[in-house]
This record gives sequence, C-alpha cells and structure tokens, in this order.
Amino acid sequence: MSVDVSWRIILCALLVLLFAEDSSAREITRISWKEVDDDTNGQQHNPEIPDLQRLSKDNHLPIKHNIDDDHQKHAHAHLSSHMDHMDPSDKIFFTLKDLKVGNAIPIYFSHRDPSTSPRLISREEANSIPFSLAKLPYLLEFFSVSKESPQAKAMEYTLTQCEVEPMEGETKLCATSLESMLDFAQATFGMDTQVKALTTRHLRKSGAPLQNYTLLEEPKEILAPKMIGCHTMPYPYVVYYCHSQDGGNRLFEISLGGEHGDRVQATGVCHMDTSKWDPDNPSFRVLKIKPGTSPVCHIFPADNIVWVPLIS
Repeated sequence: MSVDVSWRIILCALLVLLFAEDSSAREITRISWKEVDDDTNGQQHNPEIPDLQRLSKDNHLPIKHNIDDDHQKHAHAHLSSHMDHMDPSDKIFFTLKDLKVGNAIPIYFSHRDPSTSPRLISREEANSIPFSLAKLPYLLEFFSVSKESPQAKAMEYTLTQCEVEPMEGETKLCATSLESMLDFAQATFGMDTQVKALTTRHLRKSGAPLQNYTLLEEPKEILAPKMIGCHTMPYPYVVYYCHSQDGGNRLFEISLGGEHGDRVQATGVCHMDTSKWDPDNPSFRVLKIKPGTSPVCHIFPADNIVWVPLIS
C-alpha cells in the first residue's frame, strides 16, 4: 500500500493505519507491558538490524520472535520435514529466484494482540522520558519492570541496538515517535521530496502464523534510489529502528495467497550485497548460503514501514 501525500497527512494516515486496531487509551506511565514472555523478546528476526546474534551472545539477550501463546510454535506437517527442526519464525527469508508467479514460499507472519502491544506516544511525551542504556535502571523503575524479567532483557536489547554504531554506508535512528521518524525520512530524502510509505497488509487471516504462500501475480518492483526501513523494536512504547543503507536493494510489492485462505499484500526487499553481513545471520542458515554469495530477500511484517522517495 502506498501513501503519496504531504508529510502531515502521512503522519495522520499512519496513526490510523498502524494503530487503528487498538482504540484503548495511550497512557504510557507505569504501563502494563505483557507482550514479551520468557521465550521471546518480541523482536522478529530481521537481517537488516546488524549484529543480532553477536549481541545476543555478548549480552545474554534472547533473540526469538513474538508468538502469541495460542498459536503453534512448530511447522505444519504438510511443510517440508526440515522445517520441524528450526524456529518457524525464521521462515521469512527467500531468494530472488523464488519471486515467480505460482511459486510457493513458506512464510511466518507474527500475530500481535493489540490489547497487550506497546502504545504509540507523542514526540512531546517521548522527549520527556530518557532513552539511553545508561538510564536502564531508572527506566525499569519508571515502567515498573523487574530487573530479571524478559521485559527488562528486551529493553536492554533495544537500547543496545539503538546505540550500536551504524555499519559502513548506513544511517540510522531509533524513532520514539512518528514525528521523529518523519524527521529522519525528510533528512534522508530532502525536505521538499515527496514520499511513499509502504506496508504489508493482511487482507484475510486464518490465524496460522506459518504456512505456504503462493505468488498470485508478477511482483511489482518499486524503483527508488534510496529506501528507509523502519522496524518495530521491543519496548514499553512503540520504537522504530529506522535505517537507510548504501548499496543495491530491490523493493517489491508482492501479492500472496496462503494455503489456509490467507491473502496478503506484502512489501518485500531483496538485499543484493550481503558480503558485510554477520555470518551468523539466520538468513544464511535458512537459505543454506554464505555471505556475499546470493541476494537475501524477506517480507516486512505488517507493523513495519518502508519509506521511498517518489520519482517524478
């Protein structure tokens, strides 16, 4: 889906688009944050966020996906048997060669419960709360989070990721409000540049997070000189890890039909150069390739946003 309008209208549209399911109050102080459990820090595997595996080893942070308790964590029996031996939420990766009409790709889509998901807050409120790893003890107390809880580990993970230096050729920002995310997009593309905001939309859901999806139409490539990917991070309120990287990326809008009747209008990206990626990135294990040998593609979850400049 695309939004080709002014910056202020984009902001209002995104508020409705991303958070309309959750109509409850947006109060953040002493929030009850239930989304992260003992087996997950709420972060979906994303090859674009650097050093995931290294950080998890160094800081003992869990690196798994958010999977609702009422959803199965194993692959369906009719999927290939090797899938039963890996975390099903790793199944978001594919190759450029897979993007053919009629081809089936196993894909995992997480399903979040809006009633327990983090809340969106304004720039004014975000600026009043410290966002720093050095302030973690204060933040745990502020949000009434136990030091040994999965939520505390998730907060530490997010703050650590946000303070890691950008990779070569990368610009990044952890946006704590939609206003700061839009500011980053303006700074990247230029103040007078018109933009497109792309998201993944679930048109019909069955509730099965992992299933085979068939490409229903020829993927539509979005030609753009630059792109910004904004990924949600586990935190008591909504935080986006936004970044833009030099180098070849190919962006697609993909129409998918699931084996259980799901319909998804997805946004996907293929990273053409993976030579500088961490060899432990889960995409290499899933695709059975090595860094720099093949493009790595993945679908953006529905709560992620991709920004591109409009080409006149």
